[in-house]
Amino acid sequence: MNSNLLSMKRWVRGIFYIVLITVALIQIYPFFWVVTSSLKTDADLARAAYLLPSEIFIGHYKEALQSDLLRYFFNSMVVAVSVLFFLVIISAPAGYALSKMKFRYNEKVMTFFLLGMMIPAFACLIPMFQFYNMLKLRNTYWALIIPQVGFGLPVCIYLYKNFMSRIPDSLTEAAEIDGAEHGYILGKIIFPMSKNITVTILTFNFVNIWNEFTYANTFMSSGKMKTLPVGLNDFVGEMGGVNWGATFATITLSMLPTLIIYAVLNKQVIEGMTAGAIKS
Repeated sequence: MNSNLLSMKRWVRGIFYIVLITVALIQIYPFFWVVTSSLKTDADLARAAYLLPSEIFIGHYKEALQSDLLRYFFNSMVVAVSVLFFLVIISAPAGYALSKMKFRYNEKVMTFFLLGMMIPAFACLIPMFQFYNMLKLRNTYWALIIPQVGFGLPVCIYLYKNFMSRIPDSLTEAAEIDGAEHGYILGKIIFPMSKNITVTILTFNFVNIWNEFTYANTFMSSGKMKTLPVGLNDFVGEMGGVNWGATFATITLSMLPTLIIYAVLNKQVIEGMTAGAIKS
């Protein structure tokens, strides 16, 4: 009986590992294919897209770097850092107020914030376009920062509120007894303890901001204000021909920041998602 049970457990474990490996390969393959394609010569790309490169060719990376790639990198980084900054400095105090400062319409305010998640971004494109035109905000960083902050706040506030609710009220009450103001309590006690959820918010929002295309394509008509996703269009030549080698090289370079950030902060992201035990 025990041997049969042990054998069944091994079979289940084996099937589980096979499924995990299969899913991992499916997720890794697109990245692997883009990277290997960026290292192929034009002849290899024309011969067969699915084969490994016959030789390592870095000429496509030189083409990519000789374009306006660095300018697009700079634009994407300015937008990403600005959006993340505003998301944290707005959502962290809001989450603190909703979790630790008891007032009459606490839950209704939270519901109001969450309603923002129900508004589709595409429904607001035309009004925002007209509004930015009127204020002359098109072709400025603000045209990309404002909508991404607005649509990102509901989830960030919700995550901060839930995480900070797990922190014992005794900590804030003790600080209040000692005469500490709410700003001091948030900055010196609650926010440092919310490091994991902050890293989670920064990481996931960075990936979305870095890959954002709709706003950049709608509000940016100036070439020097393009971000990376929109800048990839530069490798489309006459008659719709695409310089695939340079395009794959640019995609590979554009993926590096998100991969590096996630690799470095992976542990904090997982801990923030689980919102587990609070260390005091």
